[in-house]
Amino acid sequence: MSTKLKKIFVCTNCGTTSPKWEGKCNGCDSWNTFQEETVVKATTQEQKKKVWQESSTKDKIKRPIALTQIVTGKTERLICPDAEFNRVLGGGIVPGSLILIGGQPGIGKSTLMLQLALQTPIKILYVSGEESEEQIKMRSDRIGSPSSECLIFTETNITKILTQGQQLMPDLMVIDSIQTLSSPHIDSAPGSVSQVRECAGELQRFAKETKIPTIVIGHITKEGSLAGPKLLEHIVDTVLQFEGDRNYSYRILRTIKNRFGSTDELGIYEMQSTGLREVSNPSELLLSQTDELLSGSTVSATIEGIRPMLIETQALVSTAVYGNPQRTATGFDLRRLSMLLAVLEKRCGFQFGQNDVFLNIAGGIKVDDPAIDLAIIAALISSLEDVGVNNNICFAGEIGLSGEIRAVNRVEQRIQEADRLGFEQIFISKYNTKGIDQKRYNIEIIQIGKVEELYTRLFE
Repeated sequence: MSTKLKKIFVCTNCGTTSPKWEGKCNGCDSWNTFQEETVVKATTQEQKKKVWQESSTKDKIKRPIALTQIVTGKTERLICPDAEFNRVLGGGIVPGSLILIGGQPGIGKSTLMLQLALQTPIKILYVSGEESEEQIKMRSDRIGSPSSECLIFTETNITKILTQGQQLMPDLMVIDSIQTLSSPHIDSAPGSVSQVRECAGELQRFAKETKIPTIVIGHITKEGSLAGPKLLEHIVDTVLQFEGDRNYSYRILRTIKNRFGSTDELGIYEMQSTGLREVSNPSELLLSQTDELLSGSTVSATIEGIRPMLIETQALVSTAVYGNPQRTATGFDLRRLSMLLAVLEKRCGFQFGQNDVFLNIAGGIKVDDPAIDLAIIAALISSLEDVGVNNNICFAGEIGLSGEIRAVNRVEQRIQEADRLGFEQIFISKYNTKGIDQKRYNIEIIQIGKVEELYTRLFE
């Protein structure tokens, strides 16, 4: 026999292999993640022959080169009509790069990629292993006019896909999705750890050798992480996360990893019946449209990536009549909310212990910026006292455990955004005013150092 079959168990989370099934993975400490797979192992003679053939090929021999002898040049990026997509990638698609985009089922990954393929005036090979040509054509009729430069290929065999790629030599290739591909050299089902690893490796070699950028769509697990081994994220050059609440129309494209740019970039889209629309000014969409003075509603000046945004925070504090008080937060860290409530009780004397507290970040987006703390504190006090906060006031400050209001980064950008949108006052930390000239802005900058000062200025 020239080959022999071998059964191994592979962790679906990190790719660790084991000769027998284990309940807990020693590599990532995950439970019940081992799956049985069959691998084809070549004999020792075939391995020696393959190594000899590769080493005897002169064009494959590479010599080390000194770092000072390497000449660098400016990389010509592929600029897409989608400005948000260009921003997230750091200015466009780099030739030969492998990009992985993940997201929940039905969030709009395929729509985003097909829309990009239809709008970009270059030769694109769109490979789909999940939909037929008719389904793709129906979606293209809905989101935009079909393009003759967009070639559709429905196939799951990675060898046939790469063969078509070498024959057509497109300017961009899109794979939908990596979990549906399979290699004939691996004896396991599509979507398994070994298949995903092998197909991703072949796509990487193809992209680097031909300089054809490749975008790969990937599924995510129920925990929210990308499905497949962690090795998949290490192989690709860029990892993008497409997220959002399906009950809302807003979608956010985040950069998790980027070898050619910053990981602080963020793109915002709005899902419509005709596809995804770029949102160049998210502040106007995420703010409340009502003119009524409502309690528990405040506006925070946050930074998402490098982009300043004004977001509405909503809080509801009510008496707990069903046993233990509830603490619910949507779009915000629940542990951070518990800390802010503890600060209000300990430092300011507000009684939240017997009250239900509900917090919501309007628009269905998630915020990690600590500068939103001050707006949440104001919203909680406003709901507890049942006194509304003026709609022309916004907040930017981090709350410390002793009740002090700490400085936040890029405060001038936050002030400029609030001033541009017509706000009259902004509350910031008094330790954040170095180098800020009040005369440059039409908005009034109010400096405070303690939460007690915030209560005095707003509610007394």
